[in-house]
Amino acid sequence: MLRISLIYSLITLVFFSCKEKSEKDIVLDYYKQGKFNGTVLIVKEGKVVCDTALGYNRFEDKSRVTKNTPFYIASITKSFTAVGIMLLQQENLLSYDDKASLYSKDLPGYARNATIRQLLNHTSGLADYENVLILNKGKTTNLDVLNFLKKQSGLHFPSGSQFEYSNSGYIILGEIIAKISKQSYGQFIQDKILTPLKMKDSFIYDAETIPNAKMAKGYDMNKKPDDYFLLTVGDGSLYSTPSDLYKFDRALSKRQLLNLENSKLMYELPILKDGKPSEYGFGWFVSGYQAMHTGGVNGFRCLIWRDLKTNSCIIALTNQGDAFPVYEFLDAEKKVLQMDN
Repeated sequence: MLRISLIYSLITLVFFSCKEKSEKDIVLDYYKQGKFNGTVLIVKEGKVVCDTALGYNRFEDKSRVTKNTPFYIASITKSFTAVGIMLLQQENLLSYDDKASLYSKDLPGYARNATIRQLLNHTSGLADYENVLILNKGKTTNLDVLNFLKKQSGLHFPSGSQFEYSNSGYIILGEIIAKISKQSYGQFIQDKILTPLKMKDSFIYDAETIPNAKMAKGYDMNKKPDDYFLLTVGDGSLYSTPSDLYKFDRALSKRQLLNLENSKLMYELPILKDGKPSEYGFGWFVSGYQAMHTGGVNGFRCLIWRDLKTNSCIIALTNQGDAFPVYEFLDAEKKVLQMDN
């Protein structure tokens, strides 16, 4: 009997000494290794299990990151652009199968048959401007992108036949939002999404934005300034915080913005020419019940991962971009969430 008790005690000791790390432990590990500087919010089945801010907003003056520090979220903005288009559809101001050229006169002739649906799910065939214009290190605008598209010889493939991620397509969607709403893209997103959801620390950064000290400044892994310089809207341009992005997540799940039909359509995957489903719906990469998006340019990297079935969510924003292994971090946190079950 004594031997059995001893064995049980040893097993218990080993179990607790080998206890898996928590969600916050993972964040701290990445921070201590110099791989993460920023803010993280993790929710498991509707309960917040990690909400933390680590590091510096600006390394030069050692101003600290807080939970309310706005970070540039790059391509996660596309999820907001998609919702903007869907809100216009709900008002019967457009149809997803309308040709984008009906609303964007600047779209080149070779792309005149590409539809709004195809722009939303990256099957339009439009060339992606980012790999070309971003090398200029200038203040790239939507007009620069439109001029870039006019110089291309044609689509990369017939619209609707293949998937190819294109920032250019979401620039066009941003232009369509402005055209139909008769507002700037930024004002529309503010009025229809940010203000109703009380996303008070979120805003669109465009040519008229005056930078302030509260905004996170971008850096490289060596802590040298590598700040955001693009002035395009539609494909990127939103600054936000994890708590604000979680409000957006909740609003989508609770259908506060979109009706039932659009709430389902957002995660539906188009079937490509080869008969296989694509991986991108309307503003989200989708796999089963999971939807996610990442973003990154200059010194910023970010991710939002959502489990639509369990109401779990992982949001991470950093301003030390190339130091942060986004997918490695996501896999580590997902593993902990699953082990907690």
